[in-house]
Amino acid sequence: MRSSSTVGLKVAKLALSIALVAAATAIFTIYVPATRGYFNLGETMVYFIALYFGPFIGAFAGGVGSALADLLLGYTIYAPATLLIKAAEGWAAGYLALRLTGREKTFRIFILSLIVSAGYLFVILIVGLYILSGEFEASFIMVMSAVGVIHPSIWYPLAVLAIATPLYLTVKSRKSEGLLLLVLLLSGLIMVSGYFIYEQFILGYYAVAEVPVNFGQVIIGTAVAIPLYRAVRRLTAR
Repeated sequence: MRSSSTVGLKVAKLALSIALVAAATAIFTIYVPATRGYFNLGETMVYFIALYFGPFIGAFAGGVGSALADLLLGYTIYAPATLLIKAAEGWAAGYLALRLTGREKTFRIFILSLIVSAGYLFVILIVGLYILSGEFEASFIMVMSAVGVIHPSIWYPLAVLAIATPLYLTVKSRKSEGLLLLVLLLSGLIMVSGYFIYEQFILGYYAVAEVPVNFGQVIIGTAVAIPLYRAVRRLTAR
């Protein structure tokens, strides 16, 4: 009985995780004409699930959920690559988090966490101000579309909010949880480089155009996933 209930729980976790990744990826998208790809919020759930459930569910949900979203949105040419790239990204996030953030915090880890946090703040401002600002045309829930403007000034408070939780963990946690930021940024590099290789050498598109867009997904995904993970972990620990 215990074995069947354990299997049932794992299946439920997988199904929920896949649904969350697919929904986060498809709910809000911005088309990128140069590569025929799109900006999305999928990294928020890929990272959260990898941190909360570990590398294997993170890999499975990241790959399958993201590929399903590609199919639902009509980006079928990306689905095979997405399955592999997002699975690798989810596995790396979960694995690195397990290996790096459970250690006792040392002075060296503390300084490294501060440096990464400062660099993250700088990158958010650069990408936000110079790449993700201006006019955009977005799709919501696959049926509604809208044209809008992202004002550059919005990135200053967003950057402060994004850095708040990593800084808190760096200072307050007795473990090396301040390295969560580094973990997710390193995992994001797998996604950015994976799509670059696929678009440039397999599809023959101008892949450089989507590199900053994909890096923007990593930044926003990290900004959402870390505080969400902390909040859910606290709630479920009670």
